Amino acid sequence: MRVGQIGERRLLQLIANYCSDRLGDDGAVMGATSPGWEMVITTDMLVQGVHFSPQTTSAYDVGWRAGTANLSDLAAMGADPWGITVALGIPADTPVRWVEQVYQGLADCAKQYDTAIVGGDTVRSPVPILSITAVGQVPSHQIIHRHQACIGDAILSTGPHGLSRAGLELLLHPHLQELLPPPNAQFLIQCHQRPHPRLDVVAKLRQIAANAPLRIAGMDTSDGLADAILQVCAASGVGAVIDLAAIAIHPDLPSLAGAEALNWVLYGGEDFELLLCLAPDLAQQLLSQLPTAQIIGEIVPCHQSNLSQLQVHQSFQHFI
Repeated sequence: MRVGQIGERRLLQLIANYCSDRLGDDGAVMGATSPGWEMVITTDMLVQGVHFSPQTTSAYDVGWRAGTANLSDLAAMGADPWGITVALGIPADTPVRWVEQVYQGLADCAKQYDTAIVGGDTVRSPVPILSITAVGQVPSHQIIHRHQACIGDAILSTGPHGLSRAGLELLLHPHLQELLPPPNAQFLIQCHQRPHPRLDVVAKLRQIAANAPLRIAGMDTSDGLADAILQVCAASGVGAVIDLAAIAIHPDLPSLAGAEALNWVLYGGEDFELLLCLAPDLAQQLLSQLPTAQIIGEIVPCHQSNLSQLQVHQSFQHFI
């Protein structure tokens, strides 16, 4: 049996047999950092030819995207960032300027969210590889887990989806930029090259909760909106009713994707928004403070679910 025959999800299930029972969220909660606070650690890897290419991603943007991917995982746990370590693998003939620009992009992304690069490693590698570990902290009573969704919860998306997929399409096929006004095309390209982690949502949730305990299920949507919905429901042992007709589609997507616009929204990935399942009153409070947010469904018992309309195989899968 080869890895390509079982796919990423089955591989992760096998790996879980060797791991702590903490496994299963966007990050691992490691224990108290100070009274009332827990440490969160997350790791993510970007490989040239898999996650980025020189055709679509400058060295600066490679660093920026690497930072966003890890800070987004902290946001998905409800955590504030503390620091980032960087493991960089590169061929010996890599231009020094490329390395400098990668670190500049990563440092600028980290600085925007009041954190910094605090360590790491460099090694020789056949292809450029960037592995980031981010460390953060979260109040002990406000940790966001995937398994905490309850029947009756509202399902909330913190922002639009499909924009990164659209930006990638414009970069891969530049002639498509003629279909949009130049500022619109540039906006979509920026959504792909320099996404932003939704740490602002964490701050708003803290303000709403006013230090009270929070019970929220969630994860980031880097692997696609549909994938996040399915994973949270599976972890929580619940179903969901999703109103596909109500999910917002950015007005420029139909010009590029046509009838596939909704599929870009559901399965495009790399938008780095958050999917949150929370009590309806809390969801309404968040909506009032977050213009980009949208309630897209409700958590229900499994037998009432309409999740079968989401095709998980359309989301990106490694090894397939």
